[in-house]
This record gives sequence, structure tokens and C-alpha cells, in this order.
Amino acid sequence: GWYVWGIQTDNLGANPIEVVTRGLGIWTLNFLLMTLAATPLRHYTGWTWPLIIRRMLGLFTFFYAGLHLITYLWFDQFFDWLAIGKDIFKRPFITAGMATFLLLIPLAATSNARAIRALGGRRWKQLHRMVYLCGVLAVLHYTWMVKADISNPLIYWAILAVLLSARGLSRIQKYNAKG
Repeated sequence: GWYVWGIQTDNLGANPIEVVTRGLGIWTLNFLLMTLAATPLRHYTGWTWPLIIRRMLGLFTFFYAGLHLITYLWFDQFFDWLAIGKDIFKRPFITAGMATFLLLIPLAATSNARAIRALGGRRWKQLHRMVYLCGVLAVLHYTWMVKADISNPLIYWAILAVLLSARGLSRIQKYNAKG
């Protein structure tokens, strides 16, 4: 709604398409990192509410990634599939973004109880571990997209590193507790 209002009132600056596309990308990345934070928050704080909203956060991630992609396809490339194909192979940040979106599709499609039953809990968990690769690719996409000041991408790298380290540490602790 914010971006629609901004376009209607001409408040998005000289390049509104870039503002909308980047803004939706940032929201995608924020929701992805919030999704990744759910398990470490539960593990280190004992809070259960992050796990309750994790699925919703993951679906928000996919929704905003879809909006981000649509703004690129429609407003930036005007559905010129040949130009889009060339762009994917020519510009590494587009390649990383497209790869991230493709990996998010099966995660969103299987984020329901029916899919968990159909896949079985173990295979479902293995599939959903792709979210970690999505995190790396999404931050890489953002880093490569930024041309000069990479301070914001570095913040995202730091947050991702903390989240992945916390997840790894909890797995090591769980393994040691068994042994």
C-alpha cells in the first residue's frame, strides 16, 4: 500500500521503479532473516512464539519475493523474456536473486500440514533446510546489487552469520547431549 500511495502521489523520487523494487527486496530479506531467527530464539530464550509465527514469516518472505520479482519482470523489463534471460546470465546479482526465488518456491508450496504428511517429517525437514541456502543467496544478491556503499549488506551478512552460527551451535550442543 505504501508504494502504491508513493507512486500515486509522486513521492518516490526520480526512479520510483527502483525504490519499489529495492524496498520490496529489503522486506523480503527482512522476513527471511526473521524466519531464520525463529529457531535460535526458541533455543536460547525458551520462547515458543517465534515457532508459532515461523510459517507465516516464511510465507511473507515468499510473498514479498514474488512482489519483488514481479516489479522487476513487469516494470523494469516489461516482460521482455529475451532481455530477462540475458540479464539472468549477464548480471550475477540477478542470477543469485532468481536462484533464491526458485528455491523459495518448493518451501512455500510445502509449508502446510498436508505436505508434511505427504513428504514425511524427515524429508520435509531436509527440504526446508534449503532456507539457509536461500539466506546466503539473498544476502549475496543484495551485496552484488549494491554498487558503492556495502555497509547495509555487511549488516545483513553479520545478522545471517549470527543466525547460522547460533543454529550450528545448537546442533552441536544437541549432538553432544546425545553422546
